[in-house]
Amino acid sequence: MPIIEITSMDHPGVEVFSTLTEAQLRNRLEPDKGIFIAESPKVIHVALNAGYEPLSLLCERRHITGDAASLIERCGDIPVYTGERELLASLTGYTLTRGVLCAMRRPLPHPVADVCRDASRIVVIDGVTDTTNIGAIFRSAAALGIDAVLLTPTSCDPLNRRAVRVSMGSVFLVPWTWIEEPVTPRLNELGFHTAAMALSDDSISLDDPILKREPRLAMIMGTEGDGLSREAITAADHVVRIPMQHGVDSLNVAAASAVAFWELRKTQINNDQ
Repeated sequence: MPIIEITSMDHPGVEVFSTLTEAQLRNRLEPDKGIFIAESPKVIHVALNAGYEPLSLLCERRHITGDAASLIERCGDIPVYTGERELLASLTGYTLTRGVLCAMRRPLPHPVADVCRDASRIVVIDGVTDTTNIGAIFRSAAALGIDAVLLTPTSCDPLNRRAVRVSMGSVFLVPWTWIEEPVTPRLNELGFHTAAMALSDDSISLDDPILKREPRLAMIMGTEGDGLSREAITAADHVVRIPMQHGVDSLNVAAASAVAFWELRKTQINNDQ
């Protein structure tokens, strides 16, 4: 594996880490050539374990024989760009987490039916645009047994660098793909009942027994500010709320997802018994 010393931001090959925007990395016009960036040795190892293809590494010189050594050994014959901490910070715009970035091949999206085929509890992320929230939702989904994640096109890309970092690599552990709207008719075709998380007069509690009886359930979660659209709420088979106290009417979508996933996990355990 070639170790390439860089001394400036103009060195060929490092533009993937420095000057390309998230949209350019994603490469919507030629998705088979899309790239994403994984950061920190732990996250990169998770991606490699999940079968993602590394293209190049960028790391501080001191990490070549330290935190990055096992990655370099695993990644085969790809270029490893290296330099001093200050140079790499100016290159990427911030000090690297644990001193390592990896450019990886973006996989092509999977069909919704394939992602959902063996799933019984899934979540639909509808219009969530904050990268931190996306990463946190995926981390909770992986930890609490959600089988798959579907995202509407107005949602943030789970392979955004910050979303990957916040998820601690959980975006590589849970099957996910994009789903076009309207969501409920498509999921009904696949055998799911849908539950829209929303504040409405006809909503039921998250622990309502009716949800426990659904063999295949999709929880739909909306944007950070306005929540789900009226159309999405009306189309859903159920409207669900998290019981609140002290006059608080709602939670941040990432926090709400953890509560909802925990409850869905309990219902799945009950159904399996």
